[in-house]
Parts: sequence; C-alpha cells; structure tokens
Amino acid sequence: MNFYIIDDDPVIIPLLAQIIETKMDNEIIGTASDSQSARKELAVLPVDIVLIDLLMPHLSGIELVKQIRQLKPKLHFIMVSKVRDHDLRQEAYQAGIDFFIDKPINKIEVEKVVQQVSQLIQMESKLSNIQQLLGTTTTARTDPIQAAMKRINSLLNYLGITSQAGAKDILNVCQLMLTEQVSFNELDLRISFGCSEHERKIMLQRMRRAAKAGLTNLATLSLDRFGDDLLLEYANSLYEYQNVKNEALKLQHQHETGGKISLNHFFQGLIEQGQSE
Repeated sequence: MNFYIIDDDPVIIPLLAQIIETKMDNEIIGTASDSQSARKELAVLPVDIVLIDLLMPHLSGIELVKQIRQLKPKLHFIMVSKVRDHDLRQEAYQAGIDFFIDKPINKIEVEKVVQQVSQLIQMESKLSNIQQLLGTTTTARTDPIQAAMKRINSLLNYLGITSQAGAKDILNVCQLMLTEQVSFNELDLRISFGCSEHERKIMLQRMRRAAKAGLTNLATLSLDRFGDDLLLEYANSLYEYQNVKNEALKLQHQHETGGKISLNHFFQGLIEQGQSE
C-alpha cells in the first residue's frame, strides 16, 4: 500500500513512517507539514491511504479530507489526533475518514488500524469484481435493475452520504438484493462477497456508519422543512419516523440517545424506493 502522512509535528511523521514501513508491502510516498502542500501532491500521487492530523494550520484535517475526497473519492483516510471531542470526531467520520488514531502514538494501535484500512481496500476490490460479475450475468434484467440502482443512488445523494466510505458497499448490497431477489437478512455477506468474518464485520460497520450519517442529515433537513412530504416518506421507509424525530431532538439537545439504525429496515426501504416508479 502507498501511504501519505500529513502532520505539522516534526516528530510524528518519522514515527508513523517507521511503524508503517515495518511491513514490506507498505511504502511512504509523500509527507507534508501543511494542508496546502498536501492537497497539491495528493491530487497527483498514486496514494492508497492518507494519515492526517485533525488540527492543521490554515485548513483543518476535516476540511482537507472533504476537498481531497471530491477529487479522489476512493482514497482512504486515517485521522491522527489528541482531540477526544465526540461531535468533532463524528464530523470527521461524516467527512469520509475510516478510523482515528489517538495521540500520543501507540505502535500497536497504528499497526492494527493500518491493517484494517488495508483490508478495507482489498475488500472494495473484491466488491468491485463481484459487481462487474453481476453486471455481466444479468443482461436479461439489466434495465429494471439499472433503473432501480439509479434511483437508489439518487436517494443516497439526497441523504448526503454518497461520499461516505460505506456508500459503495450499500450500492453493491442493493444490486445483489435486486439481482437475487432476496432481503438483507437473507444475505450471507461472507459467501456473496467472498470475504472473511472480520471483513464482513468491517463492511457492516462502514454501512451502519453511512446509514447513521444519512439519519443525521435527514433529521437536520426535517428541522428546516417540517411537513415536507418527500422527507417524511424517506424518514418512514428508511428509518421509521420516530428515529428521525429522536435524532432531530438530539440535535436540539432535547434527547440523549438520538435515533437508532436498523440495517434491515434501511435496505428494505432503499429497495422499495428503487423499485417504485
């Protein structure tokens, strides 16, 4: 894997590089101490994984992640920070990072997180191959499936989660559900996508995180567009309205836990919306 490290602390970069390059397949192909230099280099370098500090001068790590993901949506980010603020970390996840590494740097944590993100990339490659296979073996039903997938993709865009790491997983699972005509609970992700139990859990984690971000975004919209028929329809079909309401109350600091996610309900809603004319 090719890595790029961004941190304004001169001690952190060589420390991370030393840990990462203990595995022979890993290579540090670039480093930067400021966001502007990093943005220019990341636009052209063949990077797989970026390790980025949260608190950077001029442009925060979160804002840089947002900008780079617009150029390279498949790029993976690990955020390095001593900040423990839950809301700030949630914002970082919504921007598109995969994991956090806490400062001070712990060698075992870095190795574990780097391995997990490397497995994510390998898993995405498998999912892409599966998607291509499904596309070539279902020509008789291509048109209705493609039409449904376009509607589902538009719905994910409405939810504001197309840049989330789990969005591609969600689309791949939806295509499989449509092709095989099965419910989410009937799928065995390990068999369908040829992945290990560990990879299955990571995939579910990404999808749940993306669905949660969609719930939060939908709840935010509901505060400004109360009574919007389309919003209410999506709230009910994807999350059940009470969960969207609870999430909105949490945003207003009137509810502690917010809304809950049921992936089965979420996927069933996506398929129903995708198949609706």
